[in-house]
Amino acid sequence: MSVTDTLRTGTLAVPGARLYHEVRGSGPLLLIGQSGEGDARRTTDLVAQLADAYTVVTYDRRGLSRSALTDPDRPVTLADHADDVHLLLTSLTDRPAAMLGCSLGASIGLRLAVRHPGLLHTLVAHEPVSPRLLPAAERARHERELLDVQRRYAARGLTEAMREIARVLGIDPTCQEAEPDLTPQPMTPRRIANFDTFIRRDFTAIVGDDLRPEDLPGCGTRIVPAVGARTAPEVFDRRCADRLAELLGTTPVVFPGGHNGNTTHPRGYAATLREVLAARE
Repeated sequence: MSVTDTLRTGTLAVPGARLYHEVRGSGPLLLIGQSGEGDARRTTDLVAQLADAYTVVTYDRRGLSRSALTDPDRPVTLADHADDVHLLLTSLTDRPAAMLGCSLGASIGLRLAVRHPGLLHTLVAHEPVSPRLLPAAERARHERELLDVQRRYAARGLTEAMREIARVLGIDPTCQEAEPDLTPQPMTPRRIANFDTFIRRDFTAIVGDDLRPEDLPGCGTRIVPAVGARTAPEVFDRRCADRLAELLGTTPVVFPGGHNGNTTHPRGYAATLREVLAARE
């Protein structure tokens, strides 16, 4: 078994939780911040495409899968998530790291770049779900959408909520192009429980976030806005990425697939990510 095939696991105590993480590969450290309900193994195919060149770290966000809450009554904030990543990375390295943040993972990465300067040298922010990046009226509309998803979930269950999440994020479940031979990701009881945490706790954290967009250009981290080739330009997450690019005076990098291209197109996604990371000055 090669070093790139070896899985190393660990846990880390943080305020209010205990984080589970996985490490594969060797080389410069690259953290992947997952989207939505995704845990450490949500991007297993993408990790396999990167572990020959990077030490790839994935983790279960607090409350998901193996990252148990030690204080379940404590509300979660994006600052908490950013602090979790800070503690995780500093436990693994004393050098600045790269991060790929997808959706909520990108929003956490933005908070991390401002809250803990110098921790990341590069953040690839793929379609952050960060209403604060948007003009006031548009921001308020999308915050109402997220809170409506919570209400639908509480009243009608996960199936109804997932339909609305797909609409808000521009995901067409009837047209999911994907590369062949992907690792199955069935809707297991654990994944259903992760959706519960994501919708009930993390949606509240997203809407309550107090990110100051004006702090991002001077934060010291190279931030690379990213979008999926199939994500419609008018949907919430794509609008956030485009506004982030405007704020930084750049244009988004286009990755294969749509909002979840990291899972549907891992080979093409990894190739584009390698190019972005190699372009670091």
